[in-house]
Amino acid sequence: MTSPLTHPTSEGRWTPRLWGTLLVLCAAMFLDALDVSMVGVALPSIGADLGLSTSTLQWIVSGYILGYGGLLLLGGRAADLLGRRQVFLVALAVFALASLLGGLVDSGPLLIASRFIKGLAAAFTAPAGLSIITTTFAEGPVRNRALSIYTTCGATGYSMGLVFSGLLTEASWRFTMLLPAPVALIALFFGLKLLPRTERERTDGGYDVPGAVLGTASMLLLVFTVVEAPEAGWGSARTVLSFLTVAVLLAAFVAVERRSPSPLIRLGVLRSGAQVRAQLGALTFVGSYIGFQFLVTLYMQQLLGWSALHTALAFLPAGALVALSATKVGAVIDRFGTARLIALGFALMVAGYILFLRIDLDPVYAAVILPTMLLVGSAFALTFPSLNVQATNGVDEHEQGMVSGLLNTSVQVGGALFLAVVTAVLTANAPDEPASPQAVLDSYLPGLVVITAIAVAGLLISLTGLRTRRARRTVVVAKSMSQEAERVTVRD
Repeated sequence: MTSPLTHPTSEGRWTPRLWGTLLVLCAAMFLDALDVSMVGVALPSIGADLGLSTSTLQWIVSGYILGYGGLLLLGGRAADLLGRRQVFLVALAVFALASLLGGLVDSGPLLIASRFIKGLAAAFTAPAGLSIITTTFAEGPVRNRALSIYTTCGATGYSMGLVFSGLLTEASWRFTMLLPAPVALIALFFGLKLLPRTERERTDGGYDVPGAVLGTASMLLLVFTVVEAPEAGWGSARTVLSFLTVAVLLAAFVAVERRSPSPLIRLGVLRSGAQVRAQLGALTFVGSYIGFQFLVTLYMQQLLGWSALHTALAFLPAGALVALSATKVGAVIDRFGTARLIALGFALMVAGYILFLRIDLDPVYAAVILPTMLLVGSAFALTFPSLNVQATNGVDEHEQGMVSGLLNTSVQVGGALFLAVVTAVLTANAPDEPASPQAVLDSYLPGLVVITAIAVAGLLISLTGLRTRRARRTVVVAKSMSQEAERVTVRD
């Protein structure tokens, strides 16, 4: 159910309230992405101030990922069942309070706990916000434009988080934790006034409590296992046992969902080839980029000796390109379709990664690094909005939260999984100490090859969408020709 106050005018222009609704949702998306990237640069200062070990510092990042990735499926379904507006606003309030707590604590465990709570809150705001957009803006050009603005705000937040963290950490790492709090409270204030009220889905079949427990447990354990695998060892008994347990939980989850009258995920959604390609595309696209950013940060700071701010500014062209394209990508999607843009975006990303293989110990930024940043930025501007449009198009309104949660789960699990893989490759190829700078550089190249291979896999998946699209057009043309032939026969 969409509030009539948020419909476009008869001339097709968006009303001020419609813009306000979108800006509130964009603010939450911006904060989610900002929080993921901003904490990384602050970790050394946090460790020095609170006396935390490297393994403990890892959980400041992993705690957020664990809460976010583990509860997204539940968050998406909760938005459908409990009301998208209610879920979004409550979760945004929790996010603001957890941000405040994270900036004030003087204990490592409390800081990690605040990060987990923030991730949990984001697991509810992200699918609720996306489903509010897809149920407020009609499918087609209007929704495509809204989704392009929304998703590019997320990509911009991720890029700008690097810059903000470099600036704020110079004063205190606490500012990186506190910054999201006032922004979230402002968004909450306007959200109470602007977000449309929605009807809750009827739950005649009851709530899928077993599915919620199994789905949440399997996602939490999967993210936990992937995060811990590089340290515990991919072949260790603990890691293998954890993955087996995940497989058992997922099998039980599928069995429950097939029989539940009100499933957490309706498995029939995954019969759509476009839906599967969107989920796998999100998994590989974001996964390859997270691994790339991690490796490039090591290259710039540890090998080239660049400062955190210098490194952040090196990524800035990609973020700026995404931000500048925010209002234009919707029209491009309308003209060319999601399948073509996703394939093109993956091709640009693969090209950017291949160009980055030219790095050396004294790179000329404009000639070696900048071309990759521009290609990756272009890829993000085209692909990320298109994946969101493709995943949500053609889905019934009462299942938009479910699909949104599923897409965000693919994003988070892809980031955690492939970052762990890249980390394992870097660790396996790390030279013995003391190592020459050239030896360290050579150890990075296998990681870059793996990152490129992940993007190539995403490209190959996206190309199957082009083949399907051509096949459908051929069927339509053949059908119309046969109909025309029948008409001619009748006239004769």
